[in-house]
Amino acid sequence: MILWGRPARAPGHDTIAYVLDIGYALSNRFPDPPQTDYRRADVHALRHDLFCGDVYLADTKADREVSTAWGWVPVLDFAWALCDIVEQIDQDPAGSRASRPQYAELDFTESTDRMLFERRFGWVDVEADWMPAEEPPLTFSHAELRREARDFLHDLLADLIDLHDDLGENPAVWTLQARFPRVK
Repeated sequence: MILWGRPARAPGHDTIAYVLDIGYALSNRFPDPPQTDYRRADVHALRHDLFCGDVYLADTKADREVSTAWGWVPVLDFAWALCDIVEQIDQDPAGSRASRPQYAELDFTESTDRMLFERRFGWVDVEADWMPAEEPPLTFSHAELRREARDFLHDLLADLIDLHDDLGENPAVWTLQARFPRVK
């Protein structure tokens, strides 16, 4: 029996292929300035001054997430930095066979909080300073994190361009989209 183009699995076997979900919510408390010219906004403004809200990384299979609840996180900067981090922890020539851990952190500029990433072999552990110490990190395959981070970036940009048409004409956005194309 074929279900949705995939072979049916035997009872008791997991059918969830994707467990990573990355999302955001824009804040009403920190709106963009009304005079913003999105076509000419520079990289600093795009990364630090616009599109504030909250973000999350969720393991949908385990029903766990790492999320912010501050309302002021620059959402585009988070997506951009996440794509940078995924590439940064992929520097070992051994790739998914690398036993030596590779580390990266995402700093939230308005606080001392950080999101921490550790890659070993093909797996990435994600935790945050604000998580309880006894809570284990979320763990995702590096390939899945790369794919989902880039999808999140492109989906976010599409949403933001829907809200602000001029943003689609910003050269910094074009460069960002070209630097991190979607992967299959």
